[in-house]
Parts: sequence; structure tokens; C-alpha cells
Amino acid sequence: MTPFIAEIIGTAFLVLLGDGVVANVVLNKTNGNNSGWIVITFGWAIAVFVGVFLSASVSGAHLNPAITIGLAVANKFSWSLVPAYIEAQFIGAMLGAVLVWIAYKKHFDETSDPNAKLSAFCNSPAIPNVFFNLATEIIGTFALVFGIFYIAGGNINDVQIKLGSLDALPVALLILGIGLSLGGPTGYAINPARDLGPRIMHFILPIKDKGGSGWNYSWIPVVGPIIGSVLAALVYTMLA
Repeated sequence: MTPFIAEIIGTAFLVLLGDGVVANVVLNKTNGNNSGWIVITFGWAIAVFVGVFLSASVSGAHLNPAITIGLAVANKFSWSLVPAYIEAQFIGAMLGAVLVWIAYKKHFDETSDPNAKLSAFCNSPAIPNVFFNLATEIIGTFALVFGIFYIAGGNINDVQIKLGSLDALPVALLILGIGLSLGGPTGYAINPARDLGPRIMHFILPIKDKGGSGWNYSWIPVVGPIIGSVLAALVYTMLA
């Protein structure tokens, strides 16, 4: 398996299980309907655990353009590999979203609220405000990327930082903490591929009465995480 395929598989499982738990909670007539935020945050933590564990030994388990860019900014990952990694992450995220739609197709049909359907694919702010929504995504992604630098045990003198399979659990716990503590305002996208890839599939797929895809907000879960990752890389470099 190549790193490109590993990033596709890891990100596909990330979104399959992550968006899957959201669909289970928000869509009508599921066994998990209305089971709440705690279920969603734990489901996303497990999704990250599985995605990282599956891909870590081959690709380093980035599964997120923000992580890939942050590592490159810190000179821990080759810039020449960044485009291929991001492409794989978007392919995986879109594939995972399609699988969630197939698994929950009948429940999408039974759900009348277009916002609930959209939330099973991507994020929307609880209170729309460009500055504070962007700031929340920056802060959440800073916490993610900065934490990963230390979880991976990298030293600034190393050639490359890569997550190993044993790092899957602490990364999952980091995601759980971010979700519980910082997820309320925006849903903690903290991953451009995880949000934009499924949002594109929401736009493309023949979902009954789906409403809009939230394009006016869509740039925030892309720009915010990138800014947060760059800041985390710069701070880590200064401190290391």
C-alpha cells in the first residue's frame, strides 16, 4: 500500500465513522436519534483512532490538510508531497461521505430538517459570526496540530515527524478533548478535507429536500484550520 492509498483509506474511515455518528444522532428513526453531543464527540474520537491506526505505518496518518501543511511549515514533511497528500485526503473524505449517505439513505428520506441533513456531512456554526467562527477553528486546529507535534515525539532536529500506530489513542483523546471543550461554537471541523469534501458530496448527491450546502460558510472550515496549523508549526519551531 502506498502513502497515497493509505491517506485515502484512513480519511475515508475517519469520515465514515465520524459523519456516521452524526447521522445516527441527528437523522430521524435511527436507533441513536437524539443521543446527544457526548455520543458525537466520542464517535469522532473513535473515528480518528481507527483512521490513524489504519494508515499510520504507511503514510504517517495525516488525514487532514492542516496537519500536512503544519508539518511542512515546520520542515518535518516535504512540500513536494503536500499536493498528493491533500488530494488523497479529499478523495477519502468524499468517499466516506458517500458511504454514510448509502448507509443512512432511508433515514435521510425520513428527515425533513435540511439543517440536520447538512450536519451529517459538514459543519455549521451555532451562532453565525465570521470573526468568532474563524477564531474558533483557528484555536481548535492550533490545539490539534500543536498537540500532535508532541504526541508524535518529534524533535526539531528530526528529518520528519510521523504518527505511528501507537499514537492513535492519544490523538483520539486529543480530538475528544477538542470536541468536548471547543466543539460547541462551530462543530470543530479542524480539517478542511473533512468539511469541504463531504460538503461537495452533499451538493452532488440526490438527497431528498436537502436545502442548500452552506457555501457562504464553507470557507471558514478551510481557512481557519490552515491558519491554526501554520501558527502551531511556528510556535512549535520557536519552542523546540
